[in-house]
Amino acid sequence: MLWFNVEKGYGFIQTADEERLYVAGTGFLPGHEPKPRCKGAAVTFERQVLEGDSRAVNVAFVGSSDPRRARLRHARGGRSL
Repeated sequence: MLWFNVEKGYGFIQTADEERLYVAGTGFLPGHEPKPRCKGAAVTFERQVLEGDSRAVNVAFVGSSDPRRARLRHARGGRSL
């Protein structure tokens, strides 16, 4: 699960073990750059350990649809595509 602040250029990934890994804007694979409202998106990543600190690198979004936007569209009475 991802939380990322596009304006600040960093965020965190919460792993299945409830660990939080730092991710920088440069840690994403080409074509998988984060966008506003990507909170909670499923991602794949590799763990990199530097000087005892872990961070996420080679981060990529899983799937191409954005379920959060679909929920918002449906909640406003819009139709699903």
